[in-house]
Amino acid sequence: MGLTDRISEPLFQVATKHPSIKLITVTQDSEAFAIAAGLWIGGASPFVVIRNTGLLESGEVIRATVLRMATPIPMLVTGCGHDKMTEASITPEDLPTMELLSRSDVDSAAVLTEPTLAAWGIPFSRCGVEDDPVAAISQTINDAQADQCAGAVIMARSLP
Repeated sequence: MGLTDRISEPLFQVATKHPSIKLITVTQDSEAFAIAAGLWIGGASPFVVIRNTGLLESGEVIRATVLRMATPIPMLVTGCGHDKMTEASITPEDLPTMELLSRSDVDSAAVLTEPTLAAWGIPFSRCGVEDDPVAAISQTINDAQADQCAGAVIMARSLP
C-alpha cells in the first residue's frame, strides 16, 4: 500500500495484476502506516511503499503506530534524490549538516532518510544499482516477520 512515484510505479503495476496482492492506494503517505497497523491488528501482513519525502512527513504516525504498537510492518522507501547525492560525491554516511541540507544541488530528503530511520530504531538496508531489488524486498519482509519489528529497504535505484 502507499502512493506511487516514478521509482515505485513498476512495483505498483505488477501488484495490481497479482492475484493474491490487495493493493491499497492512499491519498497521503502517513495514511499508509495507520491503515497498515489496522490491517496487522486484523491478522494481515501489510507492506508499505512510501516516498522518502512521505516517510519524513509521516513521523508522528510512525511514532504512534509502528513504534508505539511495535507493528512488524516492512516498508520500501523510495530513494528520490540518491542520484543527486552520488553526483555530488555525498554518501548516506555523511552527517546531515546545515551546510549539506541547504545545498541546492542535493535533495535533503535523500540525505535525511537513513538518519531518520536510524533515529527511530527502524532497521534498514539500501538497494543500489548493483543490488537485486526482489531479493532486497524479500529480505526486508522476512526480517520484519522474523524479528517482529518494522524494517525498511531504501530503493536507491530504479525498478525494472
